[in-house]
Amino acid sequence: MSTLVAPTTDTVDVKVAKEHKRRANVRQRAGQIFTYTALSLVCIVFIYPLIWLVSASFKPRGQVFDNRLIPRTFQPENYRIIWEAAPVAQWLVNSLVITTLAALAVAASSALVAWGFTYFQFKWRDRLFALVLGTMMLPAVVTMIPEFLVWSGFGLVGINAPFNGTLPMWAHNLFGSAFYIFLLRQFFMRLPRDVFEAAKVDGAGNWRIFWQIGMPLARPALVVTILFEAQAAWTNLQRALIYLQDSSTFTVPRGLKAVVDRFGAGIGGEQNWELVMTAAVVTTLPLIILFFFGQKQFVDGIATTGSKG
Repeated sequence: MSTLVAPTTDTVDVKVAKEHKRRANVRQRAGQIFTYTALSLVCIVFIYPLIWLVSASFKPRGQVFDNRLIPRTFQPENYRIIWEAAPVAQWLVNSLVITTLAALAVAASSALVAWGFTYFQFKWRDRLFALVLGTMMLPAVVTMIPEFLVWSGFGLVGINAPFNGTLPMWAHNLFGSAFYIFLLRQFFMRLPRDVFEAAKVDGAGNWRIFWQIGMPLARPALVVTILFEAQAAWTNLQRALIYLQDSSTFTVPRGLKAVVDRFGAGIGGEQNWELVMTAAVVTTLPLIILFFFGQKQFVDGIATTGSKG
């Protein structure tokens, strides 16, 4: 005859602990599924226009706006046509040169000003810095005409100006940017000052401390500055419309505007939007490639700047 054995207290505790752990795992898995689902939906919303653009660039003229992501008829000839019809390569080179100069100029000048506001004590330093920050409140359209008059007064505007009038496209960055000055100053303020004091004791001058110690340590913030400005300079249509008058100096946005005027307005009553979409893809690709190559630096730089700012 068998006898029933009552469960001990330890056995009950183990079963309760396993049940709690199982429920915790279920809640954690449900949370992960919800998070990934929400992130996927947000990604789809953001990436859909780009996918639609790429799809439209492979469609024939009559199917551009049919809202099908997979073209019924692939027409890769659009890329050959736009490449032969417009100097896309020249626009890409122009944009690459101007974007590089603009990004390097604003990073160097803003870092220099930020360093001055961080490590030098002088009268009204904080008030001057507040004044610099105050310039961020000014809309760009307010300074557009005065800036044009200044560049024009120096004879740097027009097709007969030095460098075909392209200097105003990037040279204004030599005077720094209030936002980047603020960003870099916040980063410099978090660096250990003892390192710079030790360098000064060893005989290093102010310039050497800034260039050989401060700038390498500020690399994450500088990378963020360069990438932000590269994106802004690459897509800047307003300055291109104002200062670029010779078609050989057009940047990508200005060239894309020319493509829209030529093919979007219609030739003989027919609009070639498939070529406009193709030109948009070609001119957007370099920026996407830049982001993917600099993705790690970009994310690390944002994280480091945010945590130290």
